[in-house]
Amino acid sequence: MRKGVTALVSMLTATALLTGACSSAKQNGSEPEAGGSDQVTEAGVFPITKEKTTYKVMIKGSSIVENFATNEFTKWLEEKTNIHLEWEVAPEKSFQEKLNVALASGDYPDILINMSISPIQQSIYGKDGVFIPLNSYIDKYGTETKKMWGQVSYAKDLMTMPDGKIYSLPQINQCYHCSYGQKMFINQTWLKKLGLSMPTTTDEFYEVLKAFKEKDPNGNGKADEIPLVGAVGGPSTTIQQTQLDPFIMSAFVEKDFAYKLVKDGKVQVAYNQPGWKEGLKYLNKLYKEGLIASQSFTQDKNQLKQMGMNPEAPIIGAVPAQNQGNFIEIDSERFKDFVTVPPLKGPSGVQSAPFQPYYILQGQFVITNKAKNPAAAFRLADLLMSEEAALRSTVGRPGQEWDKAADGELGLDGKQAKWKQLTTFGKLQNVHWAQAGPSVRTNEFRLGQYADPKIPLETILYNESKKNYEPYQLDPKKVVPPLFFTNEQSEELANIEKAISDYRAEFFAKSVTGAVDIDKEWDNYLNTLDKMNLKRYIEIHQQAYDEWSKKK
Repeated sequence: MRKGVTALVSMLTATALLTGACSSAKQNGSEPEAGGSDQVTEAGVFPITKEKTTYKVMIKGSSIVENFATNEFTKWLEEKTNIHLEWEVAPEKSFQEKLNVALASGDYPDILINMSISPIQQSIYGKDGVFIPLNSYIDKYGTETKKMWGQVSYAKDLMTMPDGKIYSLPQINQCYHCSYGQKMFINQTWLKKLGLSMPTTTDEFYEVLKAFKEKDPNGNGKADEIPLVGAVGGPSTTIQQTQLDPFIMSAFVEKDFAYKLVKDGKVQVAYNQPGWKEGLKYLNKLYKEGLIASQSFTQDKNQLKQMGMNPEAPIIGAVPAQNQGNFIEIDSERFKDFVTVPPLKGPSGVQSAPFQPYYILQGQFVITNKAKNPAAAFRLADLLMSEEAALRSTVGRPGQEWDKAADGELGLDGKQAKWKQLTTFGKLQNVHWAQAGPSVRTNEFRLGQYADPKIPLETILYNESKKNYEPYQLDPKKVVPPLFFTNEQSEELANIEKAISDYRAEFFAKSVTGAVDIDKEWDNYLNTLDKMNLKRYIEIHQQAYDEWSKKK
């Protein structure tokens, strides 16, 4: 009963948020159009405005950015554009809740950056006038946006909502190793010390973790080893980098990054399949034997990194992560200890590496109807899509954090490199935005980075992904593509999606930790998902997928 009430409350809350947005959006009238009255310079000409212009911005916080207001990239941006940004930083762990409250109350800023506004949210708030359509501004001022469309064939279609309007600019990051982002890293130093081979099956992984716990691989005479540990991650757009389920459950049921799958043309979810139940029982076995840290369900990535950098001795054996920087300092001595575990083969023979063929992060720059000069705001967004801005916002300053590659310096692809990184990414700093917001990094750009042996992270991730994950890649035809929904479907999904996601995560944690008996509660779990309208959720996705398929 309590679970049903929780779901109902979540659904009613979502409905209230949408209703609040609808009522607060009507006040500003019809959508603006780019035209002769725009108070901006011509496309490609800087500064953007003759008079200093100020915008209020909400941005999702970053654990490795000291201060967006004093950030070196922010300073460069303001000097180049004559646009000043006043920052409201949303907590990294609860940014979505802060955004929902702001939109529902009508107290939202001029611009939303790095808030990962979903297509559903774009459709709903775009229809209601909260988000400004960008089509006319792209036509007139979108120099870099249109250049990106020529480089990334699917981008324009995925940016365009069913009503034909574009409400946001995305982040394009054609990152090879990110497309296999649901990895597991293991302490190879411990494997060697204990004479263990790299595990290839779930049974072998269990035996390795057990040895880590019992045989003192760090050699300090203390039972302080933590065989397997994770952390609370984000939504699917952030690849759940440190959660336990993305990697482990792929040994029990095929799934894409968002726990979905297309099988024989039909959309399904992974978390109501028999294999999901078996995966829960496997993880519960690990937990009962003390092989999984209890902190995995409560700590964030900062706390995970503190555990990874424990000053007394190395204490962690295996960690689910997109890259080593999620749990250790990548310029530390411990960096070399960790390598990837290939996808494990489960008891029924499932062995799969979830794969993401669509390199687009939606909703990274949205202009609201509070902006008095939306043309200038769009010009700013378009600048962020340039190669220079991408390097400055994700790496840092030319000549200090990055530079042009010298002749003979080869890129990750073995060809002449175009640029090289001079410092290590992942530390607390105040020179760039740590990949926040819109930018364009094509496959050519990413693989054109100098494969510097002194800064080996990108090279290692490329090689590990190529060797251990590409051979087990989930068939791209089974990946549910980015789908678009009608306004009616979007509103219906908004009332279903969060309740299901929260309940799935809650049941996962309770199952693994033994708070519920998996065998006894499984049918009730499935029934609760049905009561939360999972069948309707899948039906809406199927309708959208069928429409997507017609265009192929």
